[in-house]
Amino acid sequence: MKLSTPKRIAVHAILIVGSCIFIFPFLWLIITSLKPVEQIMQMPPDWLPRAHYATLGGERVKVVKEPPLAEPSVIVVAVIPPRPGEDGPRNERKVLPAKSFRNGLAEIKLAETREAATIRVPATLEKHVPEAWVLVREKLERLPTDPGPPPRWDCVGPDQIETRIEPAWWNYRGAIRYTGYYEGSFLGLSYRLPMFVIYLRNTLIVAVFGVIGTTLSSALAAYGFARISWRGRDALFLVALSTMMVPFTVTMVPLYGVFKALGWVGTLKPLWVPAFFGSAFNIFLLRQFFRTIPHDLSDAARIDGCSEFAIFWRIILPLSKPALAVVALFHFMWAWNDFMGPLLFLTRQETFTLSLGLQNYQSQHGGSEWHFLMAASTLMILPIVVLFFFTQRTFIQGISTTGMKN
Repeated sequence: MKLSTPKRIAVHAILIVGSCIFIFPFLWLIITSLKPVEQIMQMPPDWLPRAHYATLGGERVKVVKEPPLAEPSVIVVAVIPPRPGEDGPRNERKVLPAKSFRNGLAEIKLAETREAATIRVPATLEKHVPEAWVLVREKLERLPTDPGPPPRWDCVGPDQIETRIEPAWWNYRGAIRYTGYYEGSFLGLSYRLPMFVIYLRNTLIVAVFGVIGTTLSSALAAYGFARISWRGRDALFLVALSTMMVPFTVTMVPLYGVFKALGWVGTLKPLWVPAFFGSAFNIFLLRQFFRTIPHDLSDAARIDGCSEFAIFWRIILPLSKPALAVVALFHFMWAWNDFMGPLLFLTRQETFTLSLGLQNYQSQHGGSEWHFLMAASTLMILPIVVLFFFTQRTFIQGISTTGMKN
């Protein structure tokens, strides 16, 4: 049925709007990962990452602006230790509205230091600059690192703050280093890697081994259900399909008991070894694909002396590459994003996967480092996006086609 031009325009408009709705969370994730931490919870939200600059002592410096800024303000510069995993400058500059000064004093809390320091500064800086320096240096000298040069002060107005669109790319470096480092040795050589890299290594181990196991085992089982006739085949296939209706929450306690008896709890084995025993959905998908391949090909191979396994390996599998790619991609995405399995079976941080390791961004230091969390989440989903981008043609072919027709 051919649609008229107005109907086609309406259909395309609906599809575009729906696509924008679905892609919005992904775009918001990327935008948030590029924002400084003080802009993430800003209300009303700012849709683009911005940086603020002001002239301080004849030098153009980056400042942290606490909105709204509608009156003359004070820029405070203090030398402090960087945040965990952050490579940024050791200076923190805050723009404080003049109304924040009460009773001639202002309190400035350096929350990013390991020992939070509160600095009380006289409000009339023009008359008390030396006294302000003394008070600030007394606080900074108590910090575990050298406070460095004395702070500088200046008063600026809102029109003197320059705002630029500037992505905070250092969030990604900070996200990788935020969870600390792991020290180990391999073949007598010591190494020190960020925990994020260890999480990535563990996730790749689980995903790659799981893809190999589920693809081979599901294909073997599907071949038996689709191409070999034996008594009770259809009944057993229905039993296999019925396991799809059993939720993981029902089986996780018995599974935990089995893996604990095997001594596998705390290792990656419970996450990839079960993949070598097939998956009901993947068996169903491959069985339906195998059934569409003509039996004449198998009969010709048997006449030539091929065994059943040789027919499976040399004829059926090469003709089923699109369906096998779908199974592999589905399992890779599931293993990459799996959270419940690692939460249940993994007990040591050096065995965590990426999905479980992201919890550390929400629990360390008593709060959530949202800019690091969003950057780490972006790094986590990037391989899935790239993988689908390069395999989408094979993936769509495996979903939309049913193999060779009889």
